[in-house]
Amino acid sequence: MAFPTPETLTALIEPLIASHNLDLEGLKVTKAGPKSAVAIKVDSDSRPDLDLLEVVSQEVGELFDATEARGELNFGAGYTLEVSTPGVDTPLTQPRHWRRNRGRLVSLDQDGKKRVARIGALNDAETAVILIERNKKLLDVTVLELANSPRAVVEIEFAKPAQDEVDLAESTFDEATA
Repeated sequence: MAFPTPETLTALIEPLIASHNLDLEGLKVTKAGPKSAVAIKVDSDSRPDLDLLEVVSQEVGELFDATEARGELNFGAGYTLEVSTPGVDTPLTQPRHWRRNRGRLVSLDQDGKKRVARIGALNDAETAVILIERNKKLLDVTVLELANSPRAVVEIEFAKPAQDEVDLAESTFDEATA
């Protein structure tokens, strides 16, 4: 049996990940020396805690071990397993990423121009998102079509946001565009 591909492992673990109401955000397999490394990134709307990550890690490890014992997988001399959530430097590429980060600042890089905006609501079809930018004392609201989304990454924010920005970010898509 050949060393497992990311596609093979994804097909194997996705049902287990989904049973915990999690989304598989990434999987990386590295064949390195005596031990291979499997890094799995999961997330959900309710932000998984360390206890849930531990349970998922244990269950994935048991699944890998059982599948390897049946001869369906071969990690070679062994493997290390890491189950975690995506970091804040992970680009927002799916509508669920924008939804999960509503109210947070995002840095957008479009055609070499950087801008920072606060994430508001998505429309019902999850094809567009509200972006809120401060222009002195006023707030500018723009609609970003996700199909045309530039590279976007959550910004770490140390100061408490202004209440008017928070209120606008919490409003519905229709309220923000009215």
